[in-house]
Amino acid sequence: MPFFCFSQNNGLFLCSVMGNLYLIPTPVGNMEDMTFRAIRLLKEADLILAEDTRTSGILMKHYDIHKPLVAHHKFNEHGTSAGIVERLKAGQTICLVTDAGTPGISDPGFYLVREAIAAGIEVQTLPGATAFVPALVSSGIPCDKFCFEGFLPQKKGRQTRLEQLATEQRTMIFYESPYRLLKTLQQFAEYYGEERQVSVCREISKIHEESVRGTLAEVIAHFTATPPKGEIVIILAGCEEVKAKQKSKNQKIDKQ
Repeated sequence: MPFFCFSQNNGLFLCSVMGNLYLIPTPVGNMEDMTFRAIRLLKEADLILAEDTRTSGILMKHYDIHKPLVAHHKFNEHGTSAGIVERLKAGQTICLVTDAGTPGISDPGFYLVREAIAAGIEVQTLPGATAFVPALVSSGIPCDKFCFEGFLPQKKGRQTRLEQLATEQRTMIFYESPYRLLKTLQQFAEYYGEERQVSVCREISKIHEESVRGTLAEVIAHFTATPPKGEIVIILAGCEEVKAKQKSKNQKIDKQ
């Protein structure tokens, strides 16, 4: 917001203070998974950017938040970010939310954050809801070291990525659609072996939350008999060190 400054010779001139961009995590299921600070900032904001204004509108109504909602998603973020940065430069406080979870984690956010930082704008991300952390911690698979893979490529580059992860020793985290879950698990079994440990967590923090744990063969059998529904996070155990070294050695031999 603009304010007046005084120079050394007592001249009066207009100064401006840049606004802040806040990335606000929203519930991945249960509406109660909001922080007090997140609600306060949304109520104080000049503008709220939403991945889907209809989805976010339900959340705003639940918490009695009455602020302008503007669509900001992967299809328009390159075109709208410049205007948003100008608003921030003019002193507005703007919050970014996505349909569920923390903005930027397999959701819009990165491009706007990069542009805001380049313009010298303060960017703050609140701690809060995200799907993969509870899925990882409750999986029973080591979580001291892990890598987040998000959604695998659906077509081009998928096989290459699956091959590259064959020697990954850290626990791996994937997001997946219920319609592609079985295909993905079957590919994991093909590339990494049916005995690899896996945990499939779905509907996190919702009424029908479920974690299915076991070998890939066991979990595939479960979801073959019971078609999956809802949002899904896959936690896949990493390759054991000895096996990883042997696979790496075999790959080098194959290339020779």
